[in-house]
Amino acid sequence: MVAETTLSPADFIAPLFITEGMGVKEEIASMKGYYRMSIDNAILEVEELWSLGIKCVLLFIKCSDELKDNKGTEALNPIGLMQRSIRAIKNALPEMVVMTDVALDPFSIYGHDGIVEGNEIVNDATVETLAQMSVSHAQAGADFVAPSDMMDGRIKAIRDALENNGYTKTGIMAYSAKYASCFYGPFRDALDSAPGFGDKKTYQMDYANRREAVKETLMDVEEGADIVMVKPAMAYLDIIREVKDSVAVPVSAYHVSGEYAMIKAAAQMGWLDENKAILESLTSIKRAGADLIATYFAKDAAKLLLNK
Repeated sequence: MVAETTLSPADFIAPLFITEGMGVKEEIASMKGYYRMSIDNAILEVEELWSLGIKCVLLFIKCSDELKDNKGTEALNPIGLMQRSIRAIKNALPEMVVMTDVALDPFSIYGHDGIVEGNEIVNDATVETLAQMSVSHAQAGADFVAPSDMMDGRIKAIRDALENNGYTKTGIMAYSAKYASCFYGPFRDALDSAPGFGDKKTYQMDYANRREAVKETLMDVEEGADIVMVKPAMAYLDIIREVKDSVAVPVSAYHVSGEYAMIKAAAQMGWLDENKAILESLTSIKRAGADLIATYFAKDAAKLLLNK
């Protein structure tokens, strides 16, 4: 009755990894208990999530290697896997809030979030593509686009593109403080999107920096972000609090794949109680100031909360 922080299934954003095919449900080797699914199985998953009180999903797709290029051409395909996934989920369950990943790394032959020229990820050309990509997702029925690329100025470009094309009700959840983190490893395994050369430190943030996170977030709010995000979550609880104290829009945090994998691995070894670790971790993220939490534990946590 006097708990300062409460956790609810409605706090969670459930990430979904979608791949081509029918009847596909492939466990991700580095994320035990999490799967890549074909659209038909993803719909079943979404219906179960809704029944547990989870109101939002965040879609990622695994692009076939033969469709990858340097410009992310497949990302703009109106009948591409992402666009088909959005339509199918919204048709099956219109009430579910569908957010979509906006970045080029799943579609890039280089595994980078932007277009490559020489050994440089070029900002402005990438931003133009991200804006077109966002409009394509809105046309397919996305409720929110979630640019995860960390290119400069992309929120304003996306907002302008959405407005100019009549998608005034499509929201933007900006990955505003996304750090260059080692905790993304299993995610890149899930989508086969690891960088082919170098790393992402030229556009993702230095994990030694705190004030920069506030600066980047305020810029995104000014450019038109409806929700801002801190990523990763558990190693960045101080950043979540700094951001929460600095903005008036909802704050989300991404409990990333490496954080998920650590808990799973330790629990498998019998070194901690998985269920208790799930709820304590998610409560700490909420306590730090996150209004929404993207987490691979969404379904498990919802079941634990409903059975308390």
